[in-house]
Amino acid sequence: MRTAVVVVCLAVALIVVAGCSTLNTFGSMLGSQVTFTQPQLQRSLDRSFPKEYDKLAGLVTLRLDKPSLSIPYDSSRLRLSLDATALTAASSQARPLGRIVVSSGLRFDGHTLGLHLQDPKIEAIENAGSALNASSRDLINAWLAAFAEDEPIYRLDQDLVQRLVSRRIGAARIDNGVVTLDVSQ
Repeated sequence: MRTAVVVVCLAVALIVVAGCSTLNTFGSMLGSQVTFTQPQLQRSLDRSFPKEYDKLAGLVTLRLDKPSLSIPYDSSRLRLSLDATALTAASSQARPLGRIVVSSGLRFDGHTLGLHLQDPKIEAIENAGSALNASSRDLINAWLAAFAEDEPIYRLDQDLVQRLVSRRIGAARIDNGVVTLDVSQ
């Protein structure tokens, strides 16, 4: 009898460990919710940067690199910081603009099957050199608006999409240091 209990406990433990190993791939599915952690979102950002944003038919290019994402435990907004440089047609040298710090909510977009920034706000531009001029600030704001609209910071993988195919995906929330996506039948 004792041997049977030990065997059953070991089998359950192996199933739990195997299940945990897949959580990195598609988030933790908790009934009517799917959760995503900071490391999952960070890996997605790392794969999709650097990015370049052309303005004025290529006369000015904003280059963004080295994304760093945090999800404060006591906030409903995440924080994203990026290195920004500007390239102009008149100069072969990139001009460092500084480190942009953005706070934002998240929304789910059914067309991209991804999590997008919602109502992003520039919290700071940490500039090692001189103050940022109005045209550089406008360039950054234009990029941020386009990025929030068009590009997800995280795209659901095919395994998760297949699990959710018969469910309706609702709101994305940021609570207690994780991102939660509501799903229903």
